[in-house]
Amino acid sequence: MTEKREYRDDYPDKTLYIPGPTEVRDDVLESMCEPMFGHRMDRMTDLYTTIVEDTKKFLGTDNDVIILTGSGTEFMESSVLNLVDENVLVTTCGSFSERQANVAERLGKNVDTLEYEWGQAVKPEDVRKTLEASDTAYDAVTCVMNESSTGVRNPIEEIGDVIAEYPDTSFIVDAVSSLGGDYVDIDEHNIDVIFTSVQKAFAMPPGLGVCVVSDDAYDRELESDSASWYGGFQRSLDYYDRKGQTHSTPAIPIMLAYRTQMKHMLSEGHDARDQRHREMAEYTRDWAREHFGMFPEDGYESQTVSCIENTQGIDVAETIDAVSEQYDMVFSNGYGSALGEKTFRIGHMGEHDVESIRTLTDAIEDTAGL
Repeated sequence: MTEKREYRDDYPDKTLYIPGPTEVRDDVLESMCEPMFGHRMDRMTDLYTTIVEDTKKFLGTDNDVIILTGSGTEFMESSVLNLVDENVLVTTCGSFSERQANVAERLGKNVDTLEYEWGQAVKPEDVRKTLEASDTAYDAVTCVMNESSTGVRNPIEEIGDVIAEYPDTSFIVDAVSSLGGDYVDIDEHNIDVIFTSVQKAFAMPPGLGVCVVSDDAYDRELESDSASWYGGFQRSLDYYDRKGQTHSTPAIPIMLAYRTQMKHMLSEGHDARDQRHREMAEYTRDWAREHFGMFPEDGYESQTVSCIENTQGIDVAETIDAVSEQYDMVFSNGYGSALGEKTFRIGHMGEHDVESIRTLTDAIEDTAGL
C-alpha cells in the first residue's frame, strides 16, 4: 500500500530533457498567477476564443479546434467513442499505439491491429494492403505520429493519403509528443482527428488536451449511436459556436499560460519552430551514432524524442541519476522493462535549442566516460 510522502519546499530545479513535460518559459508560468475569474464571464470568452483561434492560425488549419482540461488521452478515448461504431484498425509499433488498441477494446469495439516490431515504422503500403484485403468495413484507422517509446516518427501524411481512398473510414492521429514541434499539414492529408497534450512540444504546463476535428468527423459523430459526453465533438464545438467557451469548467490558469505561450509560438512561426526541432533532432542523432546507435528504423526517426540504443552497455539508471545529481539535468531511460536499460531517450522539444541539447550530451559524456 502506498504511503504518504510529504511534498517539500526545497527541491532543486532540474532542466528537463525527458519526453514531457518539458521546460516552460518564466512568463508562461507567471501568467497562471492572475486573479481567478468565472468560467462563464465575458473574460473567459475572450480567453478561450483567443487560444482556439490562435491555435488554428499556428497550425494553419481550417478545421475546428477543441481545447479541454485533461491530457491527450482524453481525446485518444473520445475519438474512438465518437467515430467508431463497430470496427477499428489500429496500427501498432510501440507502447502508445498499443495503448490505443487497449483503449478501443475496453470501449467494446472490434479491434484489428496492424502490428510492427518496436522500432519499426508503420508503412503506408501495408495499410493499403490491409484495407484492400479485409472484408471488414472499418469505421476508423488510428496511428501514432510520434511513438515516443521507441523514437519512431510514422509517415502519417502518406498514410492519410491512402485512407482518403476509403471515404467511409476516418483517420485518427495521436500527435501527443510531436504536434507543435514537427510540422504536419493537417488539412492536406485527410486527417479527421489529430490531438496532442500541451506539456510536450507546446512547452506549456500539463493539464490541457488539444484536438483538431474535421467537418467529416463532426458529421460522422452526429450519425453515431453513442459518443463521448465530455470529449464529444458536437457538444464541444456547438457550445463554442454559441458561447465561445468550454461546456465544462476549465483549468483557467493553464489556459492563461496557453495564451502567453501560443503568442510566442505564433511569433516564432510554425515553419521556424519545425526547423529548430529538426536541427535539434539532427544534432542528437549525430551524437548518438558517434557514441551509441539509434533504436528506430533508419529514416523514421522522431523529430522530438530520440531513442538511443545503449550499444556501450552503460548503466542507464546510474547515468541518469548522476547527471541529475551533478548537473541538475534530467533525461529518460528506455520505456518499460523491455527497453529500460537497452535504450535511453532525450526529449528535444519545446523551447530547447541545439546549444541546450549539447549541454546535456556533454554532461552524459563526462558522466559515462565517453
